[in-house]
Amino acid sequence: MEEKFIGYECSVCGQEYSLNENIDYVCPKDGGNLNVLLDYKEIKNKYQISDIVSQTEISMWRYLPLLPVSDPGYEFTPFRNVGYTANYFPTNLSKKYGFKQLWVKDESKNPTASFKDRASALVLARAKEIKADVVVTASTGNAGAALAGMAASVGHKAVIFAPKTAPVAKVAQLLVFGAEVILVDGNYDQAFDLSLRAAEEFGWYCRNTGFNPFTAEGKKTAAFEIWESIIIGNKINDKPINIFVSVGDGNIISGIHKGFIDLYKLGWLDLMPRIFGVQAEGSAAISNAFIAGNEIINPVSASTIADSISVDLPRDGLRALRASTQTNGSYILVEDKEILSAIAELGVEGIFAEPAGATSFAGFKKAINLDLIQPDEPVVILNTGSGLKDINSAMKAVPEANIIDPTFDALISYINAKK
Repeated sequence: MEEKFIGYECSVCGQEYSLNENIDYVCPKDGGNLNVLLDYKEIKNKYQISDIVSQTEISMWRYLPLLPVSDPGYEFTPFRNVGYTANYFPTNLSKKYGFKQLWVKDESKNPTASFKDRASALVLARAKEIKADVVVTASTGNAGAALAGMAASVGHKAVIFAPKTAPVAKVAQLLVFGAEVILVDGNYDQAFDLSLRAAEEFGWYCRNTGFNPFTAEGKKTAAFEIWESIIIGNKINDKPINIFVSVGDGNIISGIHKGFIDLYKLGWLDLMPRIFGVQAEGSAAISNAFIAGNEIINPVSASTIADSISVDLPRDGLRALRASTQTNGSYILVEDKEILSAIAELGVEGIFAEPAGATSFAGFKKAINLDLIQPDEPVVILNTGSGLKDINSAMKAVPEANIIDPTFDALISYINAKK
């Protein structure tokens, strides 16, 4: 491992830990999630921006100089194809809402069709370094599918705990990828706790969101891509970019924040983006803290159509909250009906988002109504996963297809009825 990775810092008490202290997960004092510490001086001495943007590898691994792992190898596998996802310019939506600098970053193009591939790939790279034979996680579907798919592509064993209510399409991915799948007759939080106990008892390496500090390190690579492709690529240096992220457990938004912190501390980023967290009204634990103006994350009884962000107690809530409070961003609440509407609107642009992925777009629309953003400001909306993950919700977002008899007369009647 390169010397750029030097230790951890607790996000709660601020205590720093060196690598010699052999801490794998959370702060031993208070259970706070750990931030990975990088040696910014060493990185800056060794690399320049040109070393990053001149990379030929088209994946998250182009950012190895800024990641806390050595090159894991695994060339010519799906593992090596994670990240560097498309930034679409949705022409119709740009005109409709009056934003001339509007992008949708589409994470459905990852190998298992969700953002979670980034974290799983990074955690597996870490597992290889520490010689961990089995990696386990709890998931409502996407994180598990990501771990199962990435593990399958590199010959690693994965164990997935998921609520039995997880969408069938997501469970199918787990099984097809050959993971050991354990469906729990309970909610995500119960699956999470059970996976922690299993990891402790059996010595498995735990990928769980937030709990493992390397998950945020994988997810921060999306921030690097926004910086390289949109901020640098479009020479946006006169105003902060606005980024909309759907939030459940909180690890995606905290990872993106960490990525921009890294760039800022390296002196490679002039203006910190404004980061907006978007939650469903039925799963609003972090938003509630934001509205209350404190850092107390109280659990809720989550219920929303967006299963990927349906969480009672966010496991990375504090850092997720700070991602907005420390960047002059905000938290925005949207109803399930607004999420369904957002699925349909993105679909007209050829972007098929699952409910959690469309939540960020619903938040963008509400931010306009709340006067939180202006049309002359640049905006990036993150679609975190493919609509194929949850077909039942997709069908609720659109009218039913028309059915006609297999005759030309029936077709004529149908066309005339539309006039």
